[in-house]
Amino acid sequence: MFLKEFVRNWETTGAVAPSSPALARRIAEAAKIHDAKRVLELGPGTGALTEAVAAALPEDSEYLGLELNETFVTRLGTRFPKLRFEAVPAQEFDFNHWPGEGTTVDAIVSGLPWTAFPESLQTAILDHVMPHLRPGGIFVTFAYTGFHLLPKGRHFRDLLASRCYQLTTTSTVWGNLPPAFVYVATAGNTAGSGHSASARD
Repeated sequence: MFLKEFVRNWETTGAVAPSSPALARRIAEAAKIHDAKRVLELGPGTGALTEAVAAALPEDSEYLGLELNETFVTRLGTRFPKLRFEAVPAQEFDFNHWPGEGTTVDAIVSGLPWTAFPESLQTAILDHVMPHLRPGGIFVTFAYTGFHLLPKGRHFRDLLASRCYQLTTTSTVWGNLPPAFVYVATAGNTAGSGHSASARD
């Protein structure tokens, strides 16, 4: 199904295969899902990352997945009936409806194909969601090892770094196709802003 949707909607799907369970677990661990009260997922797709998030999510926590592909949203709702999904662009979602005006989230996990997006869309999404991350909250996404050194990969890293207090990386998950690592962006005292540093060239 993932490959079928990639062929039909390659601009929004962004990858030919879902993330591996090993990468999904690394993302959930890096985002500290086990301690989160509210979790936002950007681009859950077929649920590869969602499965790991759901497994680590505390019982009384809230979750919302924003997925542009309506086919994926329908299947996600069936697969994860206790979780909430909406078919809406991340940069257009009204956060007054969830988690509510003045309420922040503890973790944002993203499976979006950032380097496939134009700079304007990358900026629009980050500037819309990052302010809703609590101070000290964590935004995680992944990058394919090696591809992150290409101009688009470097540009996205710099863009993300400019919107968080600290940016670090995990070790490479070699069991993913292609191998990938995780960016871990921590929000500063003002959510979504501050200075940052990256450990990976």
